[in-house]
Amino acid sequence: MFQAPYRHERAPLPRVREREPTTGTPPTGMADTPRQAGSGPAVSPVDQPARPPAPATRRDAFFDNAKYLAIVLVAVAHAWEPVADGSRATKALYLLVYSFHMPAFIIMSGYFSRSFAARPHQIRRLLTGVAVPYAVFETAYSLFRRYAGGAPDQPVSLLDPMYLTWFLAALFIWRLTAPVWRTLRHPPAVALVIASLASLAPGIGEDLNLQRVLQFLPYFVLGLCLRPEHFQLVRRREVRLLAAPLFAGALAFSYWAATHMRSAWLYHSAAAQQLDSPWWVGPVMTFALFGCSVLLTAGFLAWVPRRRTWFTVLGAGTICGYLLHGFLVKGAEYAGFLGTGSWLSEPAGEIALTLLTAVAVTLLCTPPVRRAFRWATEPEMAWAFRREAAGRETAGPAVAAVTDPLPAGSAAGGPSRISR
Repeated sequence: MFQAPYRHERAPLPRVREREPTTGTPPTGMADTPRQAGSGPAVSPVDQPARPPAPATRRDAFFDNAKYLAIVLVAVAHAWEPVADGSRATKALYLLVYSFHMPAFIIMSGYFSRSFAARPHQIRRLLTGVAVPYAVFETAYSLFRRYAGGAPDQPVSLLDPMYLTWFLAALFIWRLTAPVWRTLRHPPAVALVIASLASLAPGIGEDLNLQRVLQFLPYFVLGLCLRPEHFQLVRRREVRLLAAPLFAGALAFSYWAATHMRSAWLYHSAAAQQLDSPWWVGPVMTFALFGCSVLLTAGFLAWVPRRRTWFTVLGAGTICGYLLHGFLVKGAEYAGFLGTGSWLSEPAGEIALTLLTAVAVTLLCTPPVRRAFRWATEPEMAWAFRREAAGRETAGPAVAAVTDPLPAGSAAGGPSRISR
């Protein structure tokens, strides 16, 4: 680096550069051409022109459209649940929607978790985007049932997810394990084995709804393994054409299954023995439902618009639509408006219920609602973290995953193991 002096001799001083005339442009060789080795002293960082800022990461309209359409299906299916038993056609639609809307959300959540490596800013995002909303809305739903649902003994427990908050607890666990799955050679196969073992183990327990966490795990792991080119495949014209007969066949099968199969299989919240089936049925149903759900998810994504539409902006607010629509559905149920004996269980009432629910969840995804509830769904909480975790987050797929699908955000959910 420095030329050491020999005995009492000084090291030669660097050659003084002649001052160039002051102009509006930088001196020749300092800004417009790189310095060659040995051509003179290094240019000070102060003299170097500032780098242009990195371009902001643009949101993908395809995923925002997919999240909005999926959250509408989630809310509509939740509204159908109390009246589905009164109509076989409604029950068939209910089974069809439940067979893919939750796997679609989980697969997208896994896809956006590919870069999660438990860095400080990622942990901060996980806590503020998943853990804090879980604690807030788990408490809110418990108190809502206690005072509005006529259940004064309803406890407030963060270990027993209520209604649709289970997805946030599951997403928190899945995302923490993302680095582990990336080290395995065949992660989807391992996840399917774990899910199969969970489906025949009724003694797992109810803490954090661990049965669902394990049985839905293969969808999250599959999302971790996907690449952008895989989503390009489902956007091809031939795939969109094949999706029509796929859903037609699935609807026909759902109409048959409405009177022959228990819908609880789609919730993945119980073992086979708890559903009055032999133990070996659990693994069989795990693999069968996984195959069907992945196919229907591909068909659903094939129909999602790729361009910006009027509802593209709503895709960023699906976390609000997901967490808030449950109060509307449960409120109507507590008030007696939803049920097999109400007028909403009739064909005209079910159509009206579907339209009202779709409009309501659309309004809940709008930017004003998202800003109003950001304190609960996307809190900053810089005061709670050290400086390295509170710094600027790097752009990438993991940034929008926790609260925007998922994450996803952004989220999908099914009825709790206890109708509460």
